[in-house]
Amino acid sequence: MTMHKALYLSPLVGLSIAASIAGSARAAHADCGAVLAALAALGDRVVDATCVDSADLTTANPATTPADNSIAGLPPGAFTPTTDRGVISPDAPDRTPITRAVPGLELRGRFAGDPTGEARWLVRLPADWNGRLVVAGASGTRSEDNGDFAWSDYVVQKGYAYASQNKGVLNLQIVSLASPTAPDATSCRLNPASQIWVRFFDDDPAKPFTQWTQYMLEGARLAQRAVLASYHRPPRFTYAVGTSNGGYQVRRAVEEAPELFDGGVDWEGTFIDPRGPNILIDLPPAIASFPAYVASGFDPNSLAARNIRAAGYPPDLVSGTTSLWGLYSAQFWEVTQCQWQKRFDPAFTTYPGGLNDTDGTGGYDYAGRAAADPAIARQVAQVATTGRIRRPLITVAGTMDALLPIQRGARAYEALVRRGCDEHDRDHGRDRDHGRDHERGRGHDCDGDRDDHGRPSYRLYEVQNGNHIETFRRTFPQLELIEPHAQRAFDLLVDHVEHHASLPPSQCIPRGGAIASGPAQPGHCAQLLAP
Repeated sequence: MTMHKALYLSPLVGLSIAASIAGSARAAHADCGAVLAALAALGDRVVDATCVDSADLTTANPATTPADNSIAGLPPGAFTPTTDRGVISPDAPDRTPITRAVPGLELRGRFAGDPTGEARWLVRLPADWNGRLVVAGASGTRSEDNGDFAWSDYVVQKGYAYASQNKGVLNLQIVSLASPTAPDATSCRLNPASQIWVRFFDDDPAKPFTQWTQYMLEGARLAQRAVLASYHRPPRFTYAVGTSNGGYQVRRAVEEAPELFDGGVDWEGTFIDPRGPNILIDLPPAIASFPAYVASGFDPNSLAARNIRAAGYPPDLVSGTTSLWGLYSAQFWEVTQCQWQKRFDPAFTTYPGGLNDTDGTGGYDYAGRAAADPAIARQVAQVATTGRIRRPLITVAGTMDALLPIQRGARAYEALVRRGCDEHDRDHGRDRDHGRDHERGRGHDCDGDRDDHGRPSYRLYEVQNGNHIETFRRTFPQLELIEPHAQRAFDLLVDHVEHHASLPPSQCIPRGGAIASGPAQPGHCAQLLAP
């Protein structure tokens, strides 16, 4: 294994090297030194760039994913790639099988344009390349290695080049390990029973959520240039994939950059609308009602349980003293609400009453706060998903998602896409009425393939009993895994884009089933929890 490093790749260095590489007829990909020099010549401004000639780019090679806290000078919790890759992927043996070693080049570095030095990127270039590139988003506040199990292992074994980035931010910094009250105004506690407080890097003033889209697009540009440098030709097709906040990045990619991407797979992406739904509206009712639900003995008919379900959440699952809602409450609800509130409404006092206070998070009133300060909604609007897709997109989501409930997330985004499609067709209808050259009567229902009007295909594949966190299936076997369906959706997307194959219609994937060309349950699942 060899390592090469470039502290700064000036766009003025290596022009002759890049020219000779681009004109080369060699079948083999370039070596690390040539790729790094060619990246410089092609104009990518990166710092701390490294390249490894690896015997295996899959996670079967322990060196593929760095160890947690392995970057000197960063506080514990800021860089956690080994932890991150297991967050969105199921446990072994259910995660992506690895059947062969994949030799190739692995490049890492930082985007030079980020003054905080946090924005990181990753590119993997298999020696046996199929001519295509996959660019991944990152979930939560996770690193560029977040998709190593779920996406990288799957696509590099098929010969795809793979790239990822970290949305421009590191993860978190521990502020206190034992404090009954918030140590400062930037702190969020890890869970309602904890005295551990953290600060999220993406709540820093220099890290607006608008950067999430920016770095998805910059990551694609950099990866496409790395592909050209390595294989002497650009990728024939580039696809976007991602989960949760990474799924949001996919949506924004196909909305904003059709010149960079040919299609995308959005696995339970985060939905953002300043009018709602959004996290600041949806999480507080669950946070506020959960203590009373626990006090009721997990009574599904209690007022607290009814309030949580009325807010859009799926039914709870209970096993002894553990509940599905309880897992989400302990690990995601409060800390996520706190993180988003501090980004969009930092003037709000999150924890006015100390450790046992839930009024700040559970009692947060987005509508009232936004009415008093319109800047809150304006900031949310800057990062809203529009639904105006410009490339084919598939959304895969679980009916039992209790972080981004399907009724408030995937179905809400589907409605936006369909609204945009209806507006598109009305515009073309007016064109037809004025004698323009569109065939009369040829409308588009948004669930067909691209029609004469050029509207890209969209599909929503709902996984019956799928939930946001694959590992929760360890506790509740009633849950279904989403990963295999997301990966199958990727293969279907590729066949659609490259061979014009029809996508199966939007559908409910039954428990133990698969995406079907003629589904028994087209459209939405009839119930969120199936026995």
